[in-house]
Amino acid sequence: MTVENAAPPPRPNIALEAIHLTLDYRTDNGTVLAVENIDFRIHRSERLVLLGPSGCGKSSILKAVAGFIAPSSGRILVNGSDIAGPGPDRIVVFQEFDQLLPWKSVRDNVAFPLIVARGHSKAEARDAADTALVKVGLERALDAFPHTLSGGMKQRAAIARALAARPDVLLMDEPFAALDALTRSNLQKDLLQLADELKFTLLFVTHSIEEAILIGTKLHLLSAHPGRTVATFDTSAFGLDDIGSNDFQATIKDVGGYLNSSPAEAAA
Repeated sequence: MTVENAAPPPRPNIALEAIHLTLDYRTDNGTVLAVENIDFRIHRSERLVLLGPSGCGKSSILKAVAGFIAPSSGRILVNGSDIAGPGPDRIVVFQEFDQLLPWKSVRDNVAFPLIVARGHSKAEARDAADTALVKVGLERALDAFPHTLSGGMKQRAAIARALAARPDVLLMDEPFAALDALTRSNLQKDLLQLADELKFTLLFVTHSIEEAILIGTKLHLLSAHPGRTVATFDTSAFGLDDIGSNDFQATIKDVGGYLNSSPAEAAA
């Protein structure tokens, strides 16, 4: 009897788990290995950040967790069960601004997936949408259409849409990377305040070391292509008031040292 496909023992506080996860792509020239033998777990209300250089497979991991691509080997479990494709228990906020339906108002954009995926009535969905939009500071834009919004406002609406669906795991793929520095900083602060209030579970992708330390309670560092685990860091002690502190800056230096080291040096 093999145990490769056996269910792992119950872990009641673990929301998301990757076990020996390997991802590859088939191309005309053969198979390209994107991620090899990655393991991580996220407890409920924890915020795990995948951090590494471009091409290390961060977004591929997130897409696999979302159910958009299947693992070549290994497993991904949500609440102890293998995922079988996309589902409302995992909602993604992407980097691109144009995630909203242009012919619907902001309110109706947030309400739409609640009606389609959650089976809410239109009135229930609109009430939930209004609540979520107020939380992200868009109470004055409920009836606005996407083309009238700034990039930051569009991202707030996308975050509201994700939060309104109350997913088991919120997935964010470099959601602030294309924003100006001030808007990015404001949205980072808003996200942390929402995390404190709503206690959601988050898998976040970035290649900014400072953003990773600020957003995450835990960092999972990946090597350059193909992505392999380099190290993990506990960053749960840091908050908004720690950005300029000596400890915060020292952690930036430590994380950068791991990411810039050779695989042999990192292992040592």
